[in-house]
Amino acid sequence: MEFSSMRRGGSVARRTLAALVCLVASGGTVATADEWWNPADQAGSDSVLVSPESTPSQGSFDGMLSDQYSAAPVRPIDQDQDGLSPGPDAGVVDPDLEESEELDDDTFEDKLNAFAERLDSLDEGFEGLEEALDEVDGKASNKSLVVSGSSKSTMKISGRVHVDAWGFDTDDDPAMNQFSAGPEDELNRLGFRRLRFGVAGKVKDNMVYKIEMEFANGNDSEFRDAYLGWSDLPFLQKVLVGNQKRPYGLDHLNSSRYNVFIERPYVIEAFNEDARRLGVQSYGVSDDEAWNWRYGVFNQRNVQDEGNYTGDHLQLQVAGRLANTIWYDETSNGRGYAHWAISGTHADVSTEDNAESRFRTRPEARTSGTRWLDTGQIDGTDYYNLLGLEGVVNLGSLQIVGEYQSNWIERDGFEDLRLDGGYVYASYFLTGEHMPWERDSGTLGRPVPLENFWLVDRCNGCRSGGWGAWQLAARYSVADFSDGADPEFYGGEGQAFTAAMNWYWNANARMQFNYITGEIENSTVGDRAGAPVAGNYNIYGARFMIDF
Repeated sequence: MEFSSMRRGGSVARRTLAALVCLVASGGTVATADEWWNPADQAGSDSVLVSPESTPSQGSFDGMLSDQYSAAPVRPIDQDQDGLSPGPDAGVVDPDLEESEELDDDTFEDKLNAFAERLDSLDEGFEGLEEALDEVDGKASNKSLVVSGSSKSTMKISGRVHVDAWGFDTDDDPAMNQFSAGPEDELNRLGFRRLRFGVAGKVKDNMVYKIEMEFANGNDSEFRDAYLGWSDLPFLQKVLVGNQKRPYGLDHLNSSRYNVFIERPYVIEAFNEDARRLGVQSYGVSDDEAWNWRYGVFNQRNVQDEGNYTGDHLQLQVAGRLANTIWYDETSNGRGYAHWAISGTHADVSTEDNAESRFRTRPEARTSGTRWLDTGQIDGTDYYNLLGLEGVVNLGSLQIVGEYQSNWIERDGFEDLRLDGGYVYASYFLTGEHMPWERDSGTLGRPVPLENFWLVDRCNGCRSGGWGAWQLAARYSVADFSDGADPEFYGGEGQAFTAAMNWYWNANARMQFNYITGEIENSTVGDRAGAPVAGNYNIYGARFMIDF
């Protein structure tokens, strides 16, 4: 909504009133043609001069304020129409008329003062109106702000669309059939990986909320983030209650909008399956943003499908993460930084079905359903402890990231188990960009191309095509879900190498291309009675993604 015309109207009105005051103060005297064309004769004169193109009538305000001017020159007032001298009665004023129109000096001054006060009042009114229009105009131009009735709440709409294509090289790697779900598991596929729509905002005075739904599973929609909370709290700073990510490590906490590779590594996907859980979590950050932390209590059962948990055992877990940005180059706007963090989890899963003591993952690609590394439900699990270590170094366009996680499983009546894994990767922008860093959360930020793809604004108002941003990356990942316990435990061992290329069209859209080659060993694919199998695989993946 635009209010510029109203504001211009107010300014014109004030200028008009000011001109009237000036004219009244000057006694309404208008310069003659001779006076205009002979400025040297005007010494000491306080007359108001009129443009030679104009022909205002003497003593007329309309002539002074009119935008319509005649090209004819102004005749001197001491000549008649024929250019002769005025008659003998010229310049003589009727005494009766002079007496009737003469104003008392005190009366004129009073009226002038009253007019000035009225003008000041109008000016104040215009200023108040402009402030109100500025506020309304600001709200109207802010597309992320929704004002509902008398509420002071805000609402920001967000969404993301990830379309994936996967190809499986089964001809060259027939061993894949040994640990897959069958022929359908290796069929090439095209579909939505994520199709999310959500809202988030604030509720006066310090409450926050977020609700995000997932529609990628056809007719079966699920919620992802669904929480409310409080910010600006003493000591705790920020507290969220609801379905949210657990503080399990860097790659897990990074948004899928910013991750360098299409899918997460073995160990991250296995230990943090489906990521979010119902719980209470506190967030904090130091004043200099060098340190940040989060910790909370969660129910381990995934309630995203049903929306509720039913049972006598809550299966609680406590989890926390402490992160430190030990170096951040302010002068380059964060093109150089270093980070480390430690994460820890204690989970009580002692139930009859041990439903939450299963760890499994796909081969860093999207198979139809079967996880190629799968422990199955681990018998006798009492609780488990998870420890994670992570580090990041960024030098301009180059970034190196590594993460390791270890899981100790305590069992009743069986030998304890240890599962672990990790990854390391390097990425580099060929076009000079860098991976931004969010110091308040200890996670990756949104990369912004130096120039967008297709249309780029140039100098002098010109527009031309750009190439966007190009990034190359390579990742090595390992996972060991087998253990030499008695009896021998085979959850599978995997290693994979991924080569990636990312093409950023703009800050909110990009293409990703992955080639994955890997090996699986000692996997029973969740069947504890089955014999361990092994095999190599090659997978090709591509993703188009956009978010808003």
